[in-house]
Amino acid sequence: MNDYKEIQRLLEENKGYITTAQVTAAGIQRRVLAELIVEKRIYRVARGLYALPETWEDEMYFLQSRFSKGIFSNETALYLHGLSDRTPISYTLTFPHGYNAAGLKEQNVKAKFVITEIYSLGIMEKLSPCGNLLRVYDVERTLCDIVKGRNACDIQLVNQAMKAYAVCKERDMAKLLAYAEQLRVKPKILKYMEVLL
Repeated sequence: MNDYKEIQRLLEENKGYITTAQVTAAGIQRRVLAELIVEKRIYRVARGLYALPETWEDEMYFLQSRFSKGIFSNETALYLHGLSDRTPISYTLTFPHGYNAAGLKEQNVKAKFVITEIYSLGIMEKLSPCGNLLRVYDVERTLCDIVKGRNACDIQLVNQAMKAYAVCKERDMAKLLAYAEQLRVKPKILKYMEVLL
């Protein structure tokens, strides 16, 4: 299979996107991407990310490609899980403490930083509104995050999310309480659950 056909296959598998890392992993030289750009068969979306011209732009996917350690969290995760009807004005991403956050402000990203021990707690994959896979915190982790300390979301948003969770068939109260214990927000979570359940 020649390089162009392999890139075409990768683009089809990834809904019109391809990364430099995928090209390198397939044993294709990066110059092939440059040739495809000159021929206007693909375009450069961001550093290391390319797309077919007819591909619907997915800002959330772009952000995650650019900031690979970022996990969609807080208000953005609520939206992705359908627990909020507010479309995020800016996206919230959580990073491990010490991550180099250069470029985040220019991208209109709210960055949260957490210690390594809790960074990976509750990571899952979810489809973006455009159908691309994103890394996002699960519902239970998100609920704990939105009630946490000085970073708590506004009360109306929290109430809406908690009410939606209370009637959700897939809710996992044991997981929610375990996360709440680990993230030190158990009294707040219990207070909300007491009112709603």
